[in-house]
Amino acid sequence: MSDVTPRARPVAARAALPVGVPAPDFTLPGTDGSGRPEGRREWTLSALRGSIVVLVFYPADASPVCTAQLTAYTNDIARFEELGARVLAISPQSVEAHERFARDNGGFGFPLLADGDRAVGERYGVLGPMGFYRRSVYVVDAAGCVRYAHRSTAGLTFRPTAELAAAVAAARTGAAPPRA
Repeated sequence: MSDVTPRARPVAARAALPVGVPAPDFTLPGTDGSGRPEGRREWTLSALRGSIVVLVFYPADASPVCTAQLTAYTNDIARFEELGARVLAISPQSVEAHERFARDNGGFGFPLLADGDRAVGERYGVLGPMGFYRRSVYVVDAAGCVRYAHRSTAGLTFRPTAELAAAVAAARTGAAPPRA
């Protein structure tokens, strides 16, 4: 069975979470991005309160755009760290698939989390009508509120680091985020 198999039945697409609402908490298994088995553990969003968190929802490990997106964010991880932000990348593939993906790409600068039943994706409104993830990014402030939201309709491009860094900076100061 493939790690990217959509749900067997169409699902009603939910709207993306709006800016200003509390980010739904979750705990997901994952890997630290190093591609090593000892990097496995669970990550809980609420455990990161006090830090700004960039949630990157991506459709599939090893797809060309997803690989380019996660590689770009890894190359720019210092920009996120300078702003005090943590990055978590989430997709429906298994932890084992994430480990292979990370290993095949020299590792990533952040954890890859497995939302196998797509429950987190559903709560964040990133599922398309057939249950596939839509490429989406949320910035969650230190208090746990959504401060930036972008959900792609086609998923052929991704949000540039500069835009996300501006959203993180805005979340730190309470300023209005850039338009997604």
